[in-house]
Amino acid sequence: MEKETQKKVLLSGIQPSGDLHLGNYLGAIKNWAELSDQFECYWFMADLHTITVRQNPADLRRRTLTQIAVYIACGLDPEKNTIFVQSHVPAHAELGWVLDCYTMFGELSRMTQFKDKSAKHADNINAGLFTYPCLMAADILLYQPDFVPVGEDQKQHVEICRDIANRFNHVYGEVFRMPEPYIPKQGARVMSLNQPDTKMSKSIPEGCVFLLEKPEDILRKFKRAVTDSDTEHCVRYAPGEKPGVSNLIQIYAACTGKSFEDVEREFDGKGYGVFKPAVGEAVVETLRPIREETERLLADKAYLESVYRAGAEKASYVANKTLRKVYKKVGFLAP
Repeated sequence: MEKETQKKVLLSGIQPSGDLHLGNYLGAIKNWAELSDQFECYWFMADLHTITVRQNPADLRRRTLTQIAVYIACGLDPEKNTIFVQSHVPAHAELGWVLDCYTMFGELSRMTQFKDKSAKHADNINAGLFTYPCLMAADILLYQPDFVPVGEDQKQHVEICRDIANRFNHVYGEVFRMPEPYIPKQGARVMSLNQPDTKMSKSIPEGCVFLLEKPEDILRKFKRAVTDSDTEHCVRYAPGEKPGVSNLIQIYAACTGKSFEDVEREFDGKGYGVFKPAVGEAVVETLRPIREETERLLADKAYLESVYRAGAEKASYVANKTLRKVYKKVGFLAP
């Protein structure tokens, strides 16, 4: 147990606002399983964040449970990782309000995600959409983590969290640990199959491969994947010149463990007609055990409930210690 407490703490969450896809897996979740031996890991379903955009309640419940099952199927052992649902730990919302009061209007108005989502959902620019970085900061700071795994494009989230923590610490002393962004060593940046200049996203379903998708649908998407308009038709990794082919090479390499050079040699002179179905097959075989294990887990609701209840209990114990310290510092009367 003593060894456990010496581990550095790492935390991350993904919104259950849509089904998880290949980009989520190769870019993040695949690496998470390896981290649990090195770090004390907290992984949560960020369901509070999802409602800044209107959700179908039944779908949100289904996706949240499915996401827990997928995490486990991807190798996140509940015995080694704390897996929980954000809304099951009230301290997230409670600290989020306190941090609202220590975050400046100008900081929030500069956040890229607020601008992007406001443009996409012009009929629902709500206060939660504007103040979500405060809740995100609460998500992080409650657990006093050393690291937060993020992609290069998400470092802004950790930066504003550090700014808020710095401001609070400056007023009240060292309450919060300053988290560092943890950039995965080999996190593949998977692009859309039909728009290779755009990250793979559930908002472009035809270019997105979902983790639980049927094999025949995955193969169809790869056969239709955009390659290049040049006449060369060779499998060569050159992101600037050949973004579509380079994206497929990266996916194939990530699924097979081969280097880009190995992939180029394997398909030298074979053309896209051979290459694209081969990438599809590699993806199908990579995702097959995840899909089958997820289906098995979803059939055992009692087990999944035991996982997220135990996760919430452990997360609450840690989060409430931080919250009590914050409440005391700002002058709230002890309950």
